[in-house]
Amino acid sequence: MDSNNVIDFLFVHTDPRSLAELENAASASGWTFASSHRGREALDWLDQRFFRVLVVSQTLPDFSGLQILEWLKTQTCHPEVVILHPPDQGETPLSALKLGACDVLVEPFESREALEKCLSLALERGRLSQKIKSGEEESASWGGMIGKCPRMRSVFELIKNVSASNTNVLVQGESGTGKELAARAIHEMSPRRTQPFVVINCSAMPETLLESELFGYIKGAFTGAEKNKKGLFELADGGTVFLDEIGDIPLSVQIKLLRVLQGGDILPLGSGSTRIVDVRVIAATNRDLISLMNAGTFREDLYYRLNVIALNLPPLKKRGEDIPLLASHFLKKISERIGKKVEKMSADFLHAIQEYPWPGNVRELENIIERAIVLSKSDTLTARLLPSKILSAVFYSPALDETDMTELAYKEAKKRALNIFNQSYIMNLLKKTDGNISAASEKAGMDRSNFKKIMRKYRVESGK
Repeated sequence: MDSNNVIDFLFVHTDPRSLAELENAASASGWTFASSHRGREALDWLDQRFFRVLVVSQTLPDFSGLQILEWLKTQTCHPEVVILHPPDQGETPLSALKLGACDVLVEPFESREALEKCLSLALERGRLSQKIKSGEEESASWGGMIGKCPRMRSVFELIKNVSASNTNVLVQGESGTGKELAARAIHEMSPRRTQPFVVINCSAMPETLLESELFGYIKGAFTGAEKNKKGLFELADGGTVFLDEIGDIPLSVQIKLLRVLQGGDILPLGSGSTRIVDVRVIAATNRDLISLMNAGTFREDLYYRLNVIALNLPPLKKRGEDIPLLASHFLKKISERIGKKVEKMSADFLHAIQEYPWPGNVRELENIIERAIVLSKSDTLTARLLPSKILSAVFYSPALDETDMTELAYKEAKKRALNIFNQSYIMNLLKKTDGNISAASEKAGMDRSNFKKIMRKYRVESGK
């Protein structure tokens, strides 16, 4: 698929006014589009060109939106679909979603802002689908790491440049950003790739055990040392040692580690003679080593021995354009591993994971995707499957604090408070009723059809 020949939207509607609203929204956002008044003409367009998103009226004179959806299911490559639904047409939204539509918009459009938001989310899904189908997701995988944003491209370039040398590398970044993956990528691209890659978490062991694990011991060195044991540095001779959480290493062990970095000398516990090893050291930390140095808990000479090359991994919140790629990768990998057929992410799910700040970074995203797959009862992940902390952060924020609201005009503040209340109320009702719309509407004391209208208005999906 040649991305240069891809058009963002195909709008299909018989009403010139609605068509103009769609075209104006697309033009204002800089999106490319084509328009048609009839279903047959739209099918011809879809045969000739690739569109990321089809926005089609349910009420066309020759083909209905649902009939076009049925036809698209027979095609190997097709766009995301948004159905435009007249307010007096029963259960069409549910039928459309079951047939694979990514969203349903009730006409007339609530506002220009709501229309643009819907189109933007659908376009994001369309772009992600195109990337997956064209293999771009795989090209974004590099040494086990996934990313295409400028920051990650810089990381990949630095890894490529340092891999051929024996220089020590200090990998820095928040917890969950993939520091071990980066270390493995350096090793796998280096001349040492056929030799051991040994990992040790320096924060997971007490001082005495850490020292014996790193440097080994001889028989009789301490009670229970019944035979000689090689340490990890000796086991990794010729390869690479990855010291994770290096900021937690005790001062007494730091002195011995410095000797290894200076000349390759290791001194097993209880031994009076040193041994020489040839290892490359890659260390990682999520702590500020400069502050530890100033506090006297990390040696300055060790810091400069480790920090010959600094590799800084960005937090996930700084690489938002990579989130759909990562989510798609985890969706495919985890679904195959647990043997559950879950293949898609809804527009509200994508919106939520892209807006959430991810304090736990890539590791947290992977865990959340696995949780959603396990809980899902269909082949599509919806926002309802996300934990309440994410839903609260994305759909119910910003909080209604006095400072926030008093900066707004009364009318705007009231509208904002009502939006937040409606989203929160509906999501919580659906959560309590396991996504059962009839039960939720009964609890709310509302007619089911009116409850569904409010769901559509505030872009809440039931997950069923």
